[in-house]
Amino acid sequence: MPEPPDCLYGRIMKFLTFFLLLPETLKRTRKSGKQPGKLPVCYEIVTLSLKKKMAAELYPASINTNLPNSNGAAVSAARKKSIIQVTQTVTVPTTTATQQNINNNIETTSWQSTHPTLRERNALMFNNEHMADVHFIVGSPGESQKVPAHKYVLAVGSSVFGAMFYGDLAEGESEIHIPDVEPAAFLIMLKYMYSDEIELEADTVLATLYAAKKYIVPALAKACVTFLETSLEAKNACVLLSQSRLFEEPELTQRCWEVIDAQAELALCSEGFCEIDLQTLEIILRRETLNTREAVVFRAVLEWAVAECRRQGLAATSRNKRAVLGKALYLVRLPTMTLEEFADGAAQSDVLTLEETHDIFLWYTAANKPKLEFPLAQRAGLTPQRCHRFQSSAYRSNQWRYRGRCDSIQFAVDKRIFIAGLGLYGSSGGKAEYSVKIELKRQGATLAQNLTKFVSDGSSSTFSVWFEHPVQVEQDTFYTVSAVLDGNELSYFGQEGMTEVQCGKVTFQYQCSSDSTNGTGVQGGQIPELVFYA
Repeated sequence: MPEPPDCLYGRIMKFLTFFLLLPETLKRTRKSGKQPGKLPVCYEIVTLSLKKKMAAELYPASINTNLPNSNGAAVSAARKKSIIQVTQTVTVPTTTATQQNINNNIETTSWQSTHPTLRERNALMFNNEHMADVHFIVGSPGESQKVPAHKYVLAVGSSVFGAMFYGDLAEGESEIHIPDVEPAAFLIMLKYMYSDEIELEADTVLATLYAAKKYIVPALAKACVTFLETSLEAKNACVLLSQSRLFEEPELTQRCWEVIDAQAELALCSEGFCEIDLQTLEIILRRETLNTREAVVFRAVLEWAVAECRRQGLAATSRNKRAVLGKALYLVRLPTMTLEEFADGAAQSDVLTLEETHDIFLWYTAANKPKLEFPLAQRAGLTPQRCHRFQSSAYRSNQWRYRGRCDSIQFAVDKRIFIAGLGLYGSSGGKAEYSVKIELKRQGATLAQNLTKFVSDGSSSTFSVWFEHPVQVEQDTFYTVSAVLDGNELSYFGQEGMTEVQCGKVTFQYQCSSDSTNGTGVQGGQIPELVFYA
C-alpha cells in the first residue's frame, strides 16, 4: 500500500536535512575521535572519496620491474627497468628481477580498473604488502629476507601451501620461517605463482628447482630442468649429475651421463668434479662407459681428494687424501694403465702403500701375478659411430688432388651428438703419409681443431682423424667441418653423395659449404665420414 503524501514528504525532508548537516557531523566526529565504522552506512560510502591518495606504484605483468623489498633490501644499480604508477610513469633503480612490487600500497579506488586482466591484477600482488595475510622469513639466519604473500594465491599454486593454509592441520601463524630455501629462489617461485612468468638464471636455477620440488610446483620444476639441460656442458656435468640424483630427475641424469661419458676427460678435469659428494664420486668411478684413459681418472680423483680435505679442514697430506677417498680409491682401475703411466703417476703419488705399488708392478711384469684389490678389466668406453655420406668411391688420374686447399661440408643433426673426428680418404697411388688440419665451426666460430698426421695404405678405406676432445653438437643447427691435407696429391674421392643419411637413431642433413675451395660438395668430394658418439 503506498505511503500518504505527507509521510513521504517528511522522509524526504529528513534525508535532505542529514546531508545539509553532514559537514558539521564530520567535524564533530573528528574532534570526538569516533570511529567511522560506527556512523551510518551512508557516511561510510561518502568517506571513501575523502581518503588521501596512497603512493601506489603498480607493476604490469608485461614489464620486469624491481623495487626495494619490505625489509629494506639494498637497491642495486646493476639494472634499471620502467615501472608504472597509477597516475604517472617513472623510472627507478632496481634490484634483481625477482624483488618487485614491494613497499607499495595500492590505491584502492583505481588500480583494478587500470589493469583489466586477472593476470595483470594478480601480478601486482607479487611481493606486495597490500592485502598480504602471511609473511615468510626466507633464508638462513643472518641472510634471511621477509617476503609478503597472500595465502589464497599460494594455495592455488601449490598443494603444499594449500594444505598449510587451508588443510585439516592448517597453521594460523602470520610469519613462517623457511631457512632451507634461498630468498632469490623463493621469489622466483612466487613470481611464477602470481603471474605465470618464469625468470631463471644460472646461479639460482638449482636453488629454484629445490624450492619447486619442495612445494610441488611441477611446471616450474620442469622449466628448471629444461634450463639445466640446455646449459649442460662438460664443466658442470658432474655437479648437475649430483643434483639430478638428489632431485630424482631421471631425464637430466641421463643427459649428464651422455656428456660425462663422451667428454670424460673434460668433465673429470673440471672444477665442478671436485665439488661433488663422495657417493657421486663412487658412482662415476664405477661407470663402465667413461671414454678416457685411467691415468686421467686417477689424476681427477687426487684433485677431488685435495678439495675434500679442504672442505673437512684437513691438511692435504697423502694420508688424509687416502682417508677421505676411502673405498673410492679401489674403484680406480690402476692395472689398466700402461706401465709408463703407472710408474710416472700413481706409483709416485704417495697415496698407495708400498705393498700396493710393489704388487701392481709385479702384476705388470711377473708371470705369477699377485692378487690386487683394484679392478683389472679396462673400461669399455664408447664405441664411435660413423656416418658415411657417399654411396661409392672412385679414383682417376688427375681427377682429384689434395693440394693444401680446404675441403669442407655443412651438416645438421636431429639429436644431440658429440663429434669426435672425421673419416678421410687417402692416397690412390699407394701408401702415403698426410699432414692434416681438421676444424669444426658453428656460425663461423671455431669449436675445435686439430693438426695431426695419418698414414693411408693405398686402399679406398677411410682413415680416422680425431679432435682432441669430442665436441657437443646441438640438434637442428648447421655446423661446418673442414679438412686441409698436404701429402700425395692423387686421392680417392666420394660419389653419389646423399643430402640426408640415417645413422642409427640420428638423422644427418648435408649441404654445401662456402669454405670449400677444393671442390668438395654434397654430391662428391672429400670428408666422406663424420665420426661421433650418441
